[in-house]
Amino acid sequence: MTKLGRPRSFDREAALHQAMLAFWRHGYDATSMADLTSAMSIGAPSLYAAFGDKRKLFDEVVETYQATYGDFTARALAEEPTARDGVARVLREAAARYTDPAHPQGCLVISAGQNCTPASAGVEEKLRALRAENLAHLENRIKTDISAGVLPKGTSARHLAIYTAATLQGMSQQARDGASRADLEAVAETAMLGWP
Repeated sequence: MTKLGRPRSFDREAALHQAMLAFWRHGYDATSMADLTSAMSIGAPSLYAAFGDKRKLFDEVVETYQATYGDFTARALAEEPTARDGVARVLREAAARYTDPAHPQGCLVISAGQNCTPASAGVEEKLRALRAENLAHLENRIKTDISAGVLPKGTSARHLAIYTAATLQGMSQQARDGASRADLEAVAETAMLGWP
């Protein structure tokens, strides 16, 4: 006969959401297990049983973030007719999302791995790899428009993609420093002047 464990006495999705907010607000290293159990309103044994260790919880948080708060970038690039239109939409939406008072400011994927200790180098590497993947996706989208003649032939897809990523990263930090949505919308508009 199989022995069944006690049923969970908490909402796993709600707890995961609270963990996401804690990591988003403070970053990976600065968020302690005590911070997580407090934010999630569960004890350490329940956290370990439901999510594994802190790193496994963080990995799940990042997946959840990308599927919810961070999904606007890929969607805009897929739905808009040109890379330029897609990026303009991404920057506008970033201005709104990065400053939304309903959650921590900025972007979790950009900020949660800053100032990691050597013991957390894997977290920093994971987030860097995600950003590189996003950059490659944007670069490919730009290349498609160059090939189709939508963007001028001499355009460097790589440099334009890096320019856009740097703008998004700067907007994220500005939001964390208190910039308003209007401030970031102005940044988005100005950044698009750099597009051919």
